[in-house]
Amino acid sequence: MNIDVLTLFPEMFTAVTNTSILGRAAEKGIITVNPVNIRDFSNDKHNKADDTPFGGGPGMVMLADPIFGALRSVDACSKKIIYMSRRGRILDKEMIGRLACEENIVILCGHYEGVDQRVIDYWNMEEISIGDYILTGGELPAMVLIDAVARFLPEVLGNAMSADDESIYSGLLECDQYTKPRSYQNMEVPEVLTGGNHKMIHLWQFENALNLTRERRPDLWEAYLDSEKNLTKDEKKILEKVVSKPL
Repeated sequence: MNIDVLTLFPEMFTAVTNTSILGRAAEKGIITVNPVNIRDFSNDKHNKADDTPFGGGPGMVMLADPIFGALRSVDACSKKIIYMSRRGRILDKEMIGRLACEENIVILCGHYEGVDQRVIDYWNMEEISIGDYILTGGELPAMVLIDAVARFLPEVLGNAMSADDESIYSGLLECDQYTKPRSYQNMEVPEVLTGGNHKMIHLWQFENALNLTRERRPDLWEAYLDSEKNLTKDEKKILEKVVSKPL
């Protein structure tokens, strides 16, 4: 997968794309992240990329012309184009899975008060948000999207099942995790996790995930209860137990 990132701050992507899972994926040629500096396409001698908004108001708006130039430089007309926007659809599993099927993606990072609407309209961009809060620019949301999509690509994660097993992707929050030593500061690892009985371990993890989801994410909990589930007899008993407990 090739991802072109149009930004005013390309240097922000160097550390993120050269380390950890993304870095290893890049070394293997599974994913390529290409930051493009929008200012390089400004016709202004000072590389100006923004101006005051029509209609007045605080802040500045990113100019259309430099963005058009940057988009054309990466042949964006033949690629999926995303604009990281606080008014976009919230990034979720379905969206991440769909984007992971794309061979080429272009991500536009807004700044200031956003970009000229004509950029979005002309290039038919999909607007995506990572949450109902405001950040300084679209760079951090773009990094979140890149990381989430990369984890869906074959061979990026060491365990082929780990992306599906993680947290929200299973419909539940991830269960509590423990590692060595078994005892630390008078706190013990749950005994069931150390006994080697894989069935009992799975059932403990399942119940733990159910309880956490019910307590912390009522939205996910309701969606999980309404979803089709292929549960074993033991899992059904545990689900009934958790549902019957008072909050």
